[in-house]
Amino acid sequence: MARAASARRRCGESRPAGAGAASRAPRGRCGARCIVGWRRRSSAGPCRVWRVEAMASWVALSSSVVEYFEGEDFYRCGYCKNESGSRSNGMWAHSMTVQDYQDLIDRGWRRSGKYVYKPVMNQTCCPQYTIRCRSLQFQPSKSHKKVLKKMLKFLAKGEISKGNCEDEPMEPTMEDVVAGDVALINKLDIQCDLRTLQESLESEEKKKGRSAKKAESNELIQSQHPEEKLGSGEPSHSVEVHTVPKPGKGADLSKPPCRKAKEIRKERKRLKLMQQNPAGELEGFQAHREPLFPPKAKSNQPKSLEDLIFESLPENASHKLEVRVVRSSPPSSQFKATMLESYQVYKRYQMVIHKHPPDKPTVSQFTRFLCSSPLEAENPPNGPDCGYGSFHQQYWLDGKIIAVGVIDILPHCVSSVYFYYDPDYSFLSLGVYSALREITFTRQLHEKTPQLSYYYMGFYIHSCPKMKYKGHYRPSDLLCPETYVWVPIEQCLSSLENSKYCRFNQDPEAVDEGRSKEPDRLQVFHKKAIMPYGVYKKQQKDPSEEAIVLQYASLVGQACSERMLLFRN
Repeated sequence: MARAASARRRCGESRPAGAGAASRAPRGRCGARCIVGWRRRSSAGPCRVWRVEAMASWVALSSSVVEYFEGEDFYRCGYCKNESGSRSNGMWAHSMTVQDYQDLIDRGWRRSGKYVYKPVMNQTCCPQYTIRCRSLQFQPSKSHKKVLKKMLKFLAKGEISKGNCEDEPMEPTMEDVVAGDVALINKLDIQCDLRTLQESLESEEKKKGRSAKKAESNELIQSQHPEEKLGSGEPSHSVEVHTVPKPGKGADLSKPPCRKAKEIRKERKRLKLMQQNPAGELEGFQAHREPLFPPKAKSNQPKSLEDLIFESLPENASHKLEVRVVRSSPPSSQFKATMLESYQVYKRYQMVIHKHPPDKPTVSQFTRFLCSSPLEAENPPNGPDCGYGSFHQQYWLDGKIIAVGVIDILPHCVSSVYFYYDPDYSFLSLGVYSALREITFTRQLHEKTPQLSYYYMGFYIHSCPKMKYKGHYRPSDLLCPETYVWVPIEQCLSSLENSKYCRFNQDPEAVDEGRSKEPDRLQVFHKKAIMPYGVYKKQQKDPSEEAIVLQYASLVGQACSERMLLFRN
């Protein structure tokens, strides 16, 4: 593969002489910013170790450093199983700001570990449309409420529902998430920056029975106790569904409520007087009369999503559930203390649910795709209390982890990356439950950070039945693959029934407003210097280089191309 070969190149580039060598970069005569304090590495040996060390220093210059892999790759599709039908563009993100990633996912990109990819929508076998739920207006459906009530019954009384579970995992399999990228990334000769963490996990796995460290006090915990609810954002109002009961099972709510004889007599009197005075001379009487259908008491109003999730449990409840949000990158002490237990849940999930052999769910795979992240941890004063970046949302039942949601908290959204759970608790429909908890979490973060209001569910694949369920979390929008504007999913479904690939924006004159308009302003890192592409291209003799850089610029857009550093050899 061309991109794999490019990543395996050996090089005689320079490396930093010290950790602070590149704190500031003076600008040279050509307009490039030169990095001082670098020394030449011996030409012997591969450049893998150098690349990792150098990238750490490059972050000091720019928080987003990416390495784009030219061309487009064909590989096996994890959805329709076509051996060479899936096609995408990709880049390795050595480091990335949350704003840059927010802008990228708003242009159809998505990450798997540090690998960031964008499907070639009009050529891939199963077009993948970015989908987001408007969490503030979200209303749980009848099936969503059933899942929440099932959880409450289990926690309160230990009741286990019989029959088929309605679990709809946010990402059915690891293969569906990363498709053929697993094989590709394994071929890339790039060291994972969680190598030390991975080694420590492997050593921890051998030491059975080692006690976990106590979680720190600043860990975000959500329990079922109502006093610990963080806030509801903008309350949603679910629709009350009236059903006709069986004989002897209560009132028929589809009919008007029963009324007292006194109330009926008043109504008859009012109607009689109205017939005698058609001109409307009874304002005084009407103002004091009781309404025909008295308003419902506040206690009878439909419950919000928060009310359903945080409903009070009896003191003698059978089980206790807590949801803890721990930072996964850079790994917090809470994350390190629970990583072995989390990995064991993931391993069982892959073996039991997806029938993987015992040797396939490796520690390396777990750390690379579910723990490693290019996102920089950011804690601005006006941001959420937990900050921005990558996190694991751990579900603790009676003191043990039963499920984990991998999420990114970004300036405008909570982005779901992956979810896995202990197969012993499949009867709780944890895939649906976790999605509802993540929507609730988004609304809670909105209380402190008003601009954060969306819940991104990854990709919606209309041609794949097991991925269409994401459209059930409404109101939701799909991203137009040509103009990158959001369109309500209801307006897209009819088009998708006729064609796998669709332009959702109905304005034929509309264009991509964020497209690359000035490629010469794109930032390039080349030979120890940062320079605009206008300077870089004058130094190049390879005619194919321009096509590669321009392709990258068109995919990431003007704003990201000016902020992110594109590493070129």
